[in-house]
Amino acid sequence: MAEALIDGLRTRYEVLGDGPPLLMYAPGGFDATIDKWRTQGVYARVKLLDHLPERHRCIAFDRRECGASGGRVELMTWAHYARQGKLLLEHLGIERAHVMGGCMGCSCVIAFAVAYPQATQSMLLWWPVGGAKYRIKAHQRFADHLAFARQAGLDGVVAHVRKEGKAFNADPRGGPWATPLRNDAAFAADYVKHDVRIYSGLVERMRNTLFDRDTSPGAAPEQLFGLNIPALIVPGRDESHATSAARYLEECLPQSEYWDVLPEQQTEANAPALLLDFLNGNRGQSPI
Repeated sequence: MAEALIDGLRTRYEVLGDGPPLLMYAPGGFDATIDKWRTQGVYARVKLLDHLPERHRCIAFDRRECGASGGRVELMTWAHYARQGKLLLEHLGIERAHVMGGCMGCSCVIAFAVAYPQATQSMLLWWPVGGAKYRIKAHQRFADHLAFARQAGLDGVVAHVRKEGKAFNADPRGGPWATPLRNDAAFAADYVKHDVRIYSGLVERMRNTLFDRDTSPGAAPEQLFGLNIPALIVPGRDESHATSAARYLEECLPQSEYWDVLPEQQTEANAPALLLDFLNGNRGQSPI
């Protein structure tokens, strides 16, 4: 593990393997940490970090406000997440990379490609988040946090996070800055100084900016239409990863390939080989 100061925020990252660089936006919603590639759901099953580093320099990191990375109270957009990845590549002296995302990380990847197309060699989109149920759940999570913050105050939010120790996706009362509130005393001391009314308006705008559509968020379709970048899409099939969101990205990305395989059939025996073939330039064929 290593740390770098990225855009003024501490970023924890790990580099595994050697070869063409692959920047990896972790799954896990608002708890997107390096370890999720090894421990969470389908990712624990397919074991991508056991295979991809055999041929690629895999750069995994804790997204800002997650894990051991830092945070800042501001109006967060997908562009902020894209910027973190781009500056991490610059820190490592890398001009161009393949970019992969899992879960909510897929939205970061498409935002990265829109903002930095020349730095994006290809996109790997594993289980893109999206769908009407996902948007509704995301909005409710923010609403639950704001209701608690208005009732208990921001000092009450800090006390609750320190007592429960959970990330935003596990306990909405702690809010999107729950992890740095738990890990960084100086951040928590500054957090409680915010006016709760101004803070509430900022959080509402953040919610509406990040989760603004009933399909895969991250970039407007008009922006996706202009991305002439190879993309491999692996669909999920649940309330947070609607298959319709994956199909939407297939429709909007001009050079997309769609792995038409049900989640339960995505295994260590077939998934890593598929991704490695794609990264190696074996494209233009229907994945099997």
